[in-house]
Amino acid sequence: MLRLYNTLTRKIENFVPLNPPLVTYYSCGPTVYDFAHIGHARTYVFSDILQRVLEWSGYKVKRVMNITDVGHLTSDSDTGEDKMEKGAKREGKTVWDIAKFYTDDFFVMLQKLNIKTPQTICKATDYIKEMIDLVKVLEKKGFTYTIEDGVYFDTGKISDYGKLTGKSKEELEKGQKAGFRVEIVPGKRNPMDFALWKLTPKGVKRQMEWDSPWGKGFPGWHIECSAMSMKVLGPTIDIHTGGVDHIPIHHTNEIAQSEAATDKKFVRFFLHGEHLFVDGEKMSKSRGNFYRVADIEKKEYSPLALRYLFLTVHYRTQMNFTWKSLNASQTALTNLYDHIRKHIQNGAKEGKLSKEAQKVKKEFEEAISSDLSLPLALAVVWDTVKGRLSSSDIYTLLLQFDTVLGLGFSDIHVSIAPDIQALILKRDEARRNKNFQEADKLRSMLEKKRFAVNDTSVGTIVIPRNNNAKR
Repeated sequence: MLRLYNTLTRKIENFVPLNPPLVTYYSCGPTVYDFAHIGHARTYVFSDILQRVLEWSGYKVKRVMNITDVGHLTSDSDTGEDKMEKGAKREGKTVWDIAKFYTDDFFVMLQKLNIKTPQTICKATDYIKEMIDLVKVLEKKGFTYTIEDGVYFDTGKISDYGKLTGKSKEELEKGQKAGFRVEIVPGKRNPMDFALWKLTPKGVKRQMEWDSPWGKGFPGWHIECSAMSMKVLGPTIDIHTGGVDHIPIHHTNEIAQSEAATDKKFVRFFLHGEHLFVDGEKMSKSRGNFYRVADIEKKEYSPLALRYLFLTVHYRTQMNFTWKSLNASQTALTNLYDHIRKHIQNGAKEGKLSKEAQKVKKEFEEAISSDLSLPLALAVVWDTVKGRLSSSDIYTLLLQFDTVLGLGFSDIHVSIAPDIQALILKRDEARRNKNFQEADKLRSMLEKKRFAVNDTSVGTIVIPRNNNAKR
């Protein structure tokens, strides 16, 4: 039985989907006005692991991820500049160019981390009609009011507003939630009320704006996820994921507007990944500790080593990134690759597991089924490679474990085409000769041919990438 921690109830519960074996799953995606960093990467690895564990458990997962390419202001209280407009101004490009560039970069990051692309990718700009229709429903039911700068949701009409946080409405309104600050917007009835549709100020021409019954403008941030989720997955979904920073505002507001519109439970299980710190501090460009996956690669670390590192800490535990810990993870991953190569050289074949191997598989399954306890699952992996099972048992177990871990074990044995093999041999020669400029050039060539590149003690290992994204 798969057991998951539900933020709504603040306890671990048995997970059974609404309509088994189907699992409807919505995961919050990026706001594409800037590069995604390794903190974001940790959240997306967690969401990916959840999908893989669900599939391991025999469920058919229908997963949706949004791409926020409009309507996300710099302030959580519906004030400030639109992040897309800010990015366009920063780079001297159109907002549409900004959105495409950073969306493309985001999916490159997913591929490098071996994160499965969700079945459906929803761009906010493609669902403006659905957002307007949802606001109309809320308006008709009396949950909205209009002031000078837009249409707002009236949280005063929701008795259980803020239930996801575990705080009362009064506590939220007093700003007692850590880091939750509310700015005053003239005309708002309640401090917690939030914008559903923002009106373009008079005399201002925005690059992204649409006609609506309330005037020309753009959607609020929260309305997009509700509108897209309900359009693709229905009024009630099984699972919704995101970072813990989404709990007090974004996901709280999603619940309020969705349940007000449908009179049905919006999400059955909310799961949230904890923060990633760098050298004990929050990540920021001003501190010089803002790292992307591309920065990891520049220091000759494999993105899959970063993925391995994320698996060593439970998703609900705050994590501290250091270059020392990444180096240790790369060493560990390389050792695992070496073990697999050794067993292949010993003639290991994937096949039926012995009774002893089935017991080991059961241990792995118990770990991942206990609220995605990946550190325990990795411990089972190391016990396996260091144990006394046959080479074929070990090899078969590692391939099966890899369907959850996503560390590339299952692709090491894949036959490589002659032209790819030639590039690998040339790159190994360049590295032996310390010609790192040539090695980097060959890495880029392999990546353009859709292979992830990992450096191990036995040479370059490439892992084919299959991207079946619907976006």
